[in-house]
Amino acid sequence: MSTTRTLDVNCDLGESFGNWRMGQDEAIMPMISTANVACGFHAGDPVTLIDTVRLAEFHGLAVGAHPGLPDLLGFGRRRMAITPGDAYALVVYQVGALQAGLATQGMTLHHVKPHGSFMSMVMYEQDIADAVMAAVRDTCQSPMVYVTAPASGTALEAAAEACGVRVVEELYPDLSYADDGAVIVQRKKLKTDVDKAKDQLRRYLHDGEVLSVNGKPIRLRAESLCVHGDGPNALEVVTGLLEVLREEGIEIRAIARAPERMA
Repeated sequence: MSTTRTLDVNCDLGESFGNWRMGQDEAIMPMISTANVACGFHAGDPVTLIDTVRLAEFHGLAVGAHPGLPDLLGFGRRRMAITPGDAYALVVYQVGALQAGLATQGMTLHHVKPHGSFMSMVMYEQDIADAVMAAVRDTCQSPMVYVTAPASGTALEAAAEACGVRVVEELYPDLSYADDGAVIVQRKKLKTDVDKAKDQLRRYLHDGEVLSVNGKPIRLRAESLCVHGDGPNALEVVTGLLEVLREEGIEIRAIARAPERMA
């Protein structure tokens, strides 16, 4: 049975683009501890990025970069054929944009979290994982990456260890898991079964596992709970999951930053 009494709750934010609004950032920010901010490739734009950083600072949130594939049309949820050099540059470019935005508010980067299909590529393709972890190492004074749990045995785990990047594994109770433990990426976020999501969270908190779409138990060791603000019933889902945390006596708290590297 899990003895965790605190849990980080993170959400992907700043994913609007110009006049197109995505997510319910203003409503969700007071409910979480950590924000993953889109950097303009899968979603977001300069004004949205700055506005999101300012709002996160107002609510006292830890802020991480949420770099994605250059796929605005598909919201970064379509796999792209990129080279390791591409992957490295995509992360450096996007992390740099957010770091500049954070600097305007006197804030520093907390972590990096790949988005959508980019996350899947980083988790399971060794050459991409090596390139992305090198980019995190080279751009972050406190190298830390948020990834889908379970990360044990993945390409990402080996690359992160080689580059000295701390790995924070996430739980996704409002998404579905395949039998191999991979999260099933939805092309468009669908309405979530709130009771099912709450049951998944309770199962993890009590038994350290979730169930796949076929009912297979998947063991996890997650430090952070990821909620999504872009679904049709997002607020209902987030509220329900936080109710479970309160029922279990669990405090919401951001994860301490990884130690800074020596100059």
